[in-house]
Amino acid sequence: MCGMPQQPPVRSTPTRASRPDASMSLLTNVMDHSLDDGYAEAAARKKASGDGGMPKTLRAKLGLAAGLVLAALVVTVGAAQARVAAPAVAKEREELIDRIDRETEGADKLADSVDKLRDDVSARQREALKKTGASDRTELLGLLAGATEVRGPGVKLVVDDAKETTSEGGGDPRETSGFSDTGRVRDRDMQRVVNGLWESGAEAVSINGQRLTTLSAIRAAGDAILVDNKPLVPPYTVLAVGDGNGLSTRFQNGADGLYLHALQENFGIRTAISAEDDLRLPAAPSVTVRTAQPKTEKGTS
Repeated sequence: MCGMPQQPPVRSTPTRASRPDASMSLLTNVMDHSLDDGYAEAAARKKASGDGGMPKTLRAKLGLAAGLVLAALVVTVGAAQARVAAPAVAKEREELIDRIDRETEGADKLADSVDKLRDDVSARQREALKKTGASDRTELLGLLAGATEVRGPGVKLVVDDAKETTSEGGGDPRETSGFSDTGRVRDRDMQRVVNGLWESGAEAVSINGQRLTTLSAIRAAGDAILVDNKPLVPPYTVLAVGDGNGLSTRFQNGADGLYLHALQENFGIRTAISAEDDLRLPAAPSVTVRTAQPKTEKGTS
């Protein structure tokens, strides 16, 4: 049996062994020489200058402590100054309150003096007019002008803001323009109320004790209503002397009464009206008599 000649196995020539990390020689070099000459020189300069003797964390802590001490010092000085100034402020406040009280007392005395003088003038006028027979006419003019106190039957009308209305303007149910912009009673509302009462036959009208005359003005200053430049606060109590039941009926059925009813129904304005048997309205604080003077021009043909 002849077979094929066998060939000896081929053996590779042994080669030189290589390092397993030969491909990472650059990284190895960096790791072995992480601190080069430049870093070493910078560290030496820092040590020579004396900065290296204190860790950064310690310097930061000392800086924070110094800042806290300074802040505490400022607060302490401010508190001390406030304690020193507090008595002076309290003293000024007390002096201001005392001054207001004195001025208010003086104003009350002047008002009483005005009332006494008005009564004296009225009495003298009546005595003088009795001699001329014009007393009744003068009393009627004084009544209509608001110069005299009035007493008699009439109507009491109370008008107030909507319940959800606040002084900051929040919760106003009236948000559109025109007459219905807030849930607060406005000066134009009171103007219509007063004009409606005059038109319905009222002989004398007052709002919150402020007597109205033919020269009275109802205006607004912000959210406040002014009557003859005197501020009023809600609720607004309107007293009108006249035929009580008839005056109430005519007003409620008139255009201004319907206007007020619309404010109540649609925007929450609160109203209440009632006929009264006996109302007392004060005289106006001051009545300025104005008369027309003829104008003459000299030198004209």
